[in-house]
Formats: sequence, C-alpha cells, structure tokens
Amino acid sequence: MIAVENLSKRYAGGEAVKGISFTVEKGEIVGFLGPNGAGKSTTMRMLTGYLPATDGKIEIAGAKLPEQSLQVRQRIGYMPENVPLYPEMRVEEFLEYRGRLKRVSRGEIGARTDVVLDQCGLADVRHKIIGTLSKGYRQRVGLADALIHNPQLLILDEPTAGLDPHQIRSFRELIKELGKDRTILLSTHILSEVEMVCSRAIIINRGRIEASDTLANLEKRVQAGALQIEVRAEPGSALQKLKALPDVSLVSEINRAGDWISFEVVAVPGKDIRGEVDQLIKKENWPLREFRREKARLEDVFVELTQE
Repeated sequence: MIAVENLSKRYAGGEAVKGISFTVEKGEIVGFLGPNGAGKSTTMRMLTGYLPATDGKIEIAGAKLPEQSLQVRQRIGYMPENVPLYPEMRVEEFLEYRGRLKRVSRGEIGARTDVVLDQCGLADVRHKIIGTLSKGYRQRVGLADALIHNPQLLILDEPTAGLDPHQIRSFRELIKELGKDRTILLSTHILSEVEMVCSRAIIINRGRIEASDTLANLEKRVQAGALQIEVRAEPGSALQKLKALPDVSLVSEINRAGDWISFEVVAVPGKDIRGEVDQLIKKENWPLREFRREKARLEDVFVELTQE
C-alpha cells in the first residue's frame, strides 16, 4: 500500500528527512512514532503530496509521486493534526462540500455523506453548526472529511490531540473499526494508543528510521523486563553480588523498609536473568519478599531508541 525508498527532504537550514525507506502493507494499522522534530510530519506531508520530496521514491496503492499526484490524493484520506474546518457551516453541508471538492459524483455524494456520518458517530449532529461542537466532535468531522471519498489509505496525524480520556477511548475504537477494511498510518505521541490499535510501529528519530517491526519484536530489543526483587540482606554486599552476575548490566537500589531492601536488576539485551538471580538468592540464603519482572512496554523501546 505504501512503499518509500531513500526519501529525503532538505531545507536551507538542514535535512529534515534523511534517506528513509519503509513499507506499509494493505490492511495494516501502523504507528508512525518519533520525538518532536524527528521528521514525522514532514514525512506524512510528503506521502500525501502536500510537500515535494528532495530525493527518493514514493508509491501509494500503485500510484507514484509526484508523477501521479492526483491519483495518489484520490486514494488517500489525510487528517492533519490541526483539522481545517469551516466553523460557520453545518456538519452535513461541510461534508457534502468536501466530497464535491474530492470529486465524489453528484449521484453518490448523498449516500457517501450518510455513510461517513454513521461511521464517525455524527448522525445526531449532522444539522449542527461545526463551531458549536465540542473538540471531540470536531475531530470526528475531520475524520469524516478524510473518509468522504472512500480512500484505500488513511493517514492520521495526532488524531486524538486535545481530547479527554473518554473521547480518546471512543476515537480509538473508531480507528480500530475503520482498520478492518482499509490501511491506516497513525502518528501519535500517545504510545498506549499505538499498543492498543497498531500491529506494527515505525520509529523515526533525527530524520532516520530507527526501527520498523511488530510491537512484540520491538519490545525484545530493549533491556526491558527489568527484574524487581525485595530481600533481607546487607545492602552493599547484595548490590555487589548482583552486579557480579554475568548477564546483569545494571543494579539499582530503589527502596529500603527496615531490614528489607528492594533492587531493580536489568539484564543485558536479549538475556533472561531470572534463573541466575534466583540461584544467587538461594545460595546467599536471603529471605525473599518480592520477585517479579516488569514487561517491556513500547515506551521503553521509544525512549531507548530516541534518547540523546
């Protein structure tokens, strides 16, 4: 559905995107992640044809940019971070107007408007003035605008920005439902949202792709799964003996409660240290009150791949 090869964007002040390559297959919901200034929005604007690339190739659903710009735009529904709406128009009126701009035929525009109003939960406000709607409903209008011409691909840039937790949950379910019959590229800073919605993530940093893989595989790349133990032992001696284990990269004291001391023990990448830590505890005859491993999260992956 999306094929990007050696894509670059240079400005007078420097290079925002530096020869990136990635693919998104038909039917995937893919998270596109990166810190501020990493090149996310620049890349998305190039994918949608709003910004010309300096170098590289872009192919969207079989059409190439910039040679087939109109065909690409017909196959993409783009929802930018700041959705441009006409606040003085009614919801239904706005969507019909946007549909005509996107070359939806006169005979189809009414039916398509009804479909997207229903899909986006806007049927009850179809006759309301956009300017009177809440932020959540305005975001839904922006999504309905992206869907009005029935695109094969949705590109969503921070679609839940500014929404409250209830609105975010509702919007997340809407995205999952839309992903059943189309491809979605989702850019967001809410990493839990990616974990709940996406099957794969692409992480960009300083204009380069740092990782592109399934969430499960990305989580295996970090030193996550930090082990937390609470034992009764002499603090200095316990700390040194834990650090001396061959597959341990870091040991930190995190709490003391009377004679009990808690440590966070981090393994070298790709190693499971539960067995050797357990053996050490038994060997030293330390009374044990807690022994658990924190599961790696996408946040851990993101921080490790993008931190300075």
